[in-house]
Amino acid sequence: MRRLAIVVAGLALLASSCAWQTKPLALDTRPLAQSSRLYASDGTLLATLHAEENRENVGIEAIPKALQDAVVAIEDARFWQHRGVDAKSVIRAAYANTSEGKIVEGGSTITQQYVKNELVGNDRNVRRKLREAALAYQLEHKYTKARILELYLNTIYFGNGAYGVQAASHTYFGVSVDKLTLGQAATLAGLIRAPNTTDPYEHGDVALARRNQVLAKMANLHFIADDQRAGAQAEPLLPSAAPPGERYPAPYFVERVKRFILDDPRFGDTPASRRHLLFEGGLRIDTTLDLRAQAAAEQAMAKVLSKPDKDPAGAVVSIEPRTGFVRALVGGRDFFGGGPQAKFDLATQGSRPAGSSFKPFVLAAAVDKGVPLTKVYDAPAHLDIPLTRSVWSVDNYEGEAGGRMNLVDATVHSVNTVYAQLILEVGPSESVAMAARMGVTSPLQPYPSAVLGTNDVTPLEMASAYGTFANRGLAVPPTMVTRVLDENGSVIFEHEHQQKRVMKQETSDAVVGVLRQVVERGTGVNARLGRPVAGKTGTGQQWRDAWFVGFTPDLVTSVWVGFPDRQISMVPPATRIRVLGGTWPAQIWQLYSGAALADRPVSDFPVPPPLVFGTDQPPVTVASVLGMPIDQAEQALARDGFRAVRELRSSDEYPPGYVLGQTPAAGDQAPGGSTITLVVSNGRASATVPDVLDRAEAEAKVAVVDAGLNVKVIRQQEPKSPGSGSRKGKVWKQTPIGGTRTDLKATVTVYVNPG
Repeated sequence: MRRLAIVVAGLALLASSCAWQTKPLALDTRPLAQSSRLYASDGTLLATLHAEENRENVGIEAIPKALQDAVVAIEDARFWQHRGVDAKSVIRAAYANTSEGKIVEGGSTITQQYVKNELVGNDRNVRRKLREAALAYQLEHKYTKARILELYLNTIYFGNGAYGVQAASHTYFGVSVDKLTLGQAATLAGLIRAPNTTDPYEHGDVALARRNQVLAKMANLHFIADDQRAGAQAEPLLPSAAPPGERYPAPYFVERVKRFILDDPRFGDTPASRRHLLFEGGLRIDTTLDLRAQAAAEQAMAKVLSKPDKDPAGAVVSIEPRTGFVRALVGGRDFFGGGPQAKFDLATQGSRPAGSSFKPFVLAAAVDKGVPLTKVYDAPAHLDIPLTRSVWSVDNYEGEAGGRMNLVDATVHSVNTVYAQLILEVGPSESVAMAARMGVTSPLQPYPSAVLGTNDVTPLEMASAYGTFANRGLAVPPTMVTRVLDENGSVIFEHEHQQKRVMKQETSDAVVGVLRQVVERGTGVNARLGRPVAGKTGTGQQWRDAWFVGFTPDLVTSVWVGFPDRQISMVPPATRIRVLGGTWPAQIWQLYSGAALADRPVSDFPVPPPLVFGTDQPPVTVASVLGMPIDQAEQALARDGFRAVRELRSSDEYPPGYVLGQTPAAGDQAPGGSTITLVVSNGRASATVPDVLDRAEAEAKVAVVDAGLNVKVIRQQEPKSPGSGSRKGKVWKQTPIGGTRTDLKATVTVYVNPG
């Protein structure tokens, strides 16, 4: 009881503080704020920024009595009786807190809460509490109770960026405050004490229990009847998505632009000054966003990840490599879909393991250091590599063994055991440093396992870094804002192009040449566009993350697919298919890039430098692959460290797709890692002319075409001869005659008797 006595003594001091000298009460009267506007690259309005705090004031007459009563019941039941400081509430709270040994109940009135939030702040000290009490007392003598409640309800925080009852009504239920039901009013009142822990989006059960607690308190105070309480408790919680009128294009992009202004000291010395400028300064912000590309990215994502209730999420970032302009950015499935998780930007905040999409950085570091692409490595299914204090065990995907392989084919087929040897040869520090110079800004640990993508990166970083390849070794930082004008139209920011050479041009061209083959014949074939494309797939451990980062000379795009809230293996039954970088991410990339580049002329990459065979490469005996299907032949040569190129030729001896010749020949010696030319059959070289005499015209034409030949029909009267009268509509002569061998697609002329 001694502690309680101390509290009571303090209460007496607090009551006397109502006459304590403090600065005269003055409410904030800032100049009228002016909205800032964001524009796409073509001048289309993207979004209007009214204020950082989602706030819209409404008069007390527009706030339903049910909401007023709900807030008073749960926050300050004696609001209509006290004069700013409620002695009974303070004693009751003090007793409850003393009994529990911790804070379980607050004693602040609604008036005190308003003063704390708007005038004196949250510092926990005696002087602040005394000033709060004094100002609350002044406020009660200057304004009516209704006016104080109106001020409070228009400023209190309800979570998810909503300040005031109007914003909260729209945020959680998609209606204006005057349309709230009793259950919805009780839900909002229940949020005030702890908006994060009672968030209906994140903690539905807690929010429901809190709503029902508010309704019970309202019934106990006789604000509502028992049948009203029962009806409100039966209402579903149902927090809504944002109303269509409050949506705007590319919301994740818009949020990133807002952060650019808020975080950059060029727009103000303090965070507060930057917030005021952005949300109240009447700015015009010109951005790099291409609305057509943005729509294509969103449509590609929705088409591939077509089952929102089951499929993982995804992110897309698309950049022009020469300028660094971000043309499209998709950070999740639906920014406006409800809940803070929906607003988390997977494109710029979602750091996840890069998987094999990290390998090109190691390859670039190796080539820059002088390692030839033709260098041959052992490529076993499993490899144990001794390190200083441990053994590093590396496995290829699904235990695939490759025999011996050069760096070109090791990249095309994403062979882990080869790249594990390569990063130790180049050095982990040099490898991650190359990635950082190219545009990966996340912290990178220089471990050997970095080559397998164990470091976390974002899709924005990966698009930017691969853009350095597309830009022939020149790194250009990603850019979203080109210009900012103040309310008077004066330029306060203008983007200046920056670029830095981070690798030799020859290195970049060589790596691009390899990454083109990844798409042409490797793990990235699902990203083919019918124009030059380079890129790399990436699949995380246990299929938890999947990447495809690809580019043309004009556009670089990264795609990530995964479950955002936790690491889940994307294999059935969790997903419809086993998700690899070459499946859904490559398909999204192909759909998006095909649409985004549809109106652009085809441009090609520079010719890569010729492959150089090192003097340390021992000669290897070339195996015979004659008569093999081309895929098997290429795999057999790859196991010996050779690279195969195809040359098509017609053949009567081999069916299409089979090897009919090779250079160097089987049994010859060739440098390790060199190229073997394979002559591949693309079909028959000649055909046998069918005998179509005495056949009807239609039947004859079908027979000739089926033989691989063209047909020409001449309708000409057959000279009188025995039986000529019976051959009306039939073939009476053909050239060449049946049984003759001729070139494929040669023309057979048939003469039809018209009768």
